[in-house]
Amino acid sequence: MNLANKTIKEIALEMPAATRVFQELKIDYCCGGGKNFLEACEKAELSSEMVEKKISDALQESAGRSSNDFLQQVSASKLIDLIVQKHHIFTKNELARLTPLMEKVAGKHGEHYPYLIELKRLFIDLREEVLPRMEKEEFNLFSHVKRLEASESANISVPRPAFGTVTNPIRMMSVEHDSAGDILREIRRTTSNFTPPADACPSFKALYFGLEELEKDLHQHIHLENNVLFPMSLELENKSAVALA
Repeated sequence: MNLANKTIKEIALEMPAATRVFQELKIDYCCGGGKNFLEACEKAELSSEMVEKKISDALQESAGRSSNDFLQQVSASKLIDLIVQKHHIFTKNELARLTPLMEKVAGKHGEHYPYLIELKRLFIDLREEVLPRMEKEEFNLFSHVKRLEASESANISVPRPAFGTVTNPIRMMSVEHDSAGDILREIRRTTSNFTPPADACPSFKALYFGLEELEKDLHQHIHLENNVLFPMSLELENKSAVALA
């Protein structure tokens, strides 16, 4: 296996099991997926040989699983349903659940651990970044892509959307994904990689655990949109334009 000439994005798409390794080693495979494998390893101060070995082991462990086949064969509509039902709903529910927990922990322990005040601000920034974006995705891009796919099967045209071309919302959402990725990195830094203090109460520990689980899901969520759904959406629109030409 030679990964030296591949980008992190290419590896994540070709070998979905590798995303577990990237998550474990804090290598950004969603927003920062355009980096070359060797460059990403160097930035993370990791041996490329060690990372490649871990990926090889992960591939062996996942032998027989069909996640890669699923991503290569799934329709845009089914991928959208997966993103909404698995990732959007989880994110909305977790942000709602973690909000009062964040208030409780920051309010009770912020005096002794001042960084909790910064953590609370970052969490609010993440919530305000992610929730409106998901609503826009579902209402604008996702619904239009589903119409494009249905029109291809029925051989009919689709009215031009208010946003013009899918390139416009994709560009905006990609920028918003980058912003969310930046906030997630700051949350991880502020929490020392989600490591609670030795005397942390159960609520403190529960907050850190919840934030780390949210980060994992958002990384997979953004990866599916940036690296799989958005290219599919552009391809569907191009096919529709050709058919109408």
